[in-house]
Amino acid sequence: MKNIMARAPVRTPYVARVKNGRLVLDVPTDLPEGAEVVLLVEDEGSADLTNEECAELIEEIRLSRRQYEAGQVVEGEAFMNKLRARLSP
Repeated sequence: MKNIMARAPVRTPYVARVKNGRLVLDVPTDLPEGAEVVLLVEDEGSADLTNEECAELIEEIRLSRRQYEAGQVVEGEAFMNKLRARLSP
């Protein structure tokens, strides 16, 4: 399976806007030619996060990635079955 997670240090996110169906960055980048990037559409729910909350979220995501890489994962179906069992009377 192809690993799509970047191994480069995390940088300030770039902001792009849709113009004529294309994503256009607000500023030039120093990314190498042909570099692939993952784009996430910001939803309204995350727009209300404070800088502190955003930093906490990023750290939790990094922790989850380290746990995944260490093999500390649970299959989604197994997790849901366990959760359902806890919620059942």
